[in-house]
Amino acid sequence: MSIETVPPAEAYRRQRAGAVLIDVRESHERAAGHAADARGIAKGELESDPQASLPGRDTDVLLICQSGARSLQAAQSLTAAGYTRVASVEGGTAAWMAAALPIVRPDSGDPDFDGDFFDRYSRHLRLPEVGEAGQRKLQAARIAMIGAGGLGSPAAFYLAAAGVGTLVLADDDVVDRSNLQRQILHTDARIGTSKVESARVALTALNPRVRVEGFGERVTADNVERLLEGADVVIDGGDNFPTRYLLNDACVKLAKPLVYGAVHRFEGQVSVFDAGRRRGKAPCYRCLFPEPPPAEAAPNCTEAGVLGVLPGVIGLLQATEAIKLILGLGEPLAGRLLHFDALAMRFRETRLAADPACKLCAADAPFPGYIDYGAFCAGG
Repeated sequence: MSIETVPPAEAYRRQRAGAVLIDVRESHERAAGHAADARGIAKGELESDPQASLPGRDTDVLLICQSGARSLQAAQSLTAAGYTRVASVEGGTAAWMAAALPIVRPDSGDPDFDGDFFDRYSRHLRLPEVGEAGQRKLQAARIAMIGAGGLGSPAAFYLAAAGVGTLVLADDDVVDRSNLQRQILHTDARIGTSKVESARVALTALNPRVRVEGFGERVTADNVERLLEGADVVIDGGDNFPTRYLLNDACVKLAKPLVYGAVHRFEGQVSVFDAGRRRGKAPCYRCLFPEPPPAEAAPNCTEAGVLGVLPGVIGLLQATEAIKLILGLGEPLAGRLLHFDALAMRFRETRLAADPACKLCAADAPFPGYIDYGAFCAGG
């Protein structure tokens, strides 16, 4: 069906003559500015029950969105529903503003309006799967990240950029020149600074809305529960066996999802261990590796080396899984181990099942207590 489209100036003239102008964008989009005197009715709401907003099918209706695509679709829906005088504004609100036609900005008269929120997260807000409700979930979330090195750097950067409200960082190390090849939170100027302080500087410069709580501590059986207190998701950025087992055990006990990541030379792994919340259904790390390997079989990063970009790939995947867990989106990596081979540029997936005999996460297994294993790797 052919839908009439009108330029903004003509739409404004018709609006002044009595036509009803409806902005079919979502509320968070309209918050950044909308045509003066336009009624805000989201496209989905208008299409589901047009008579609630437009009782007369012969009403002169003008529809406007951001660029003209959604308003044209909505106009087609209204026409199919029997409305006879429907037009779409060419170029949408962007063209309306470019034509210097009257605009209303809610922030101009509302002291409580948070323009920074709507500007900063506008691309998230346009995703129906996220929207304002999802972004508010991220804003309220608390993610604990153990390790502010190779894996923690990209994960923390993107979680801060995404608007996670509170990032808890625990790392007892200081910035060393050898870190800079892969630990992108840190700079040459901050060599000798504690990693958590260096990370705080970088993350708050990127997004001052994010609260960064830094703890210059190595995770141990004595402090692990304190460091994870209140966390919605835990990220293993330590990339060493003592940290890995402690975090796994604590997350099972405290019923928190653990986003696991590891790198070695040119290969990396990512998974989500969620046995604490899904006893007997999702595996924990000990279902895969009940005990750490002997020290001689686990060379540290200093000895084995690591391709500088590899922690970036794995850390970004960890951040992606953490965001999905907070928002309840998609299919998390629980029960799946994702392998990445940088040299072959290939991913492969291994299915993981919960071990019904696991001494830690079996359905009726009592918590056996924490074990502080000796250091196997000097750090990420």
